[in-house]
Amino acid sequence: MTTVLLATDSDELFVAVDGALADDDTDVLRVTAGTDVIPVCQQRTPDLLLLDLQIANMGGIATCIGVKQEQRVERLLPFPVGLLLDRAVDVFLAQEVGAEGWIVKPIDSLRLRRMATLLLAGENSRETVSAS
Repeated sequence: MTTVLLATDSDELFVAVDGALADDDTDVLRVTAGTDVIPVCQQRTPDLLLLDLQIANMGGIATCIGVKQEQRVERLLPFPVGLLLDRAVDVFLAQEVGAEGWIVKPIDSLRLRRMATLLLAGENSRETVSAS
């Protein structure tokens, strides 16, 4: 069973991600606060972590930094991190924090499934976008 952990406080985004990724072989778990990500990952290592850029108490960028630090010092097992970005200019931040993948909202199920499939296969999925 594949486990995807999604950190978002947006019900709409959770429904979209769950609808695109959940199936008989994939569970989508949700936390609504960035501060909950590391404790949940310590209890149950996800196969993939998806972080919404905007989370009420600790955004996706700060959460990604924390997760990557914990992985570097081996307090968390390695797993890929994908960021769900708000704007094309946020790609710079995603690169800087070491996310293995990202897509820019609005999210559509085909792009999201493609990113998840690549990340779960151990590949990077870094969507290129032009700033408008």
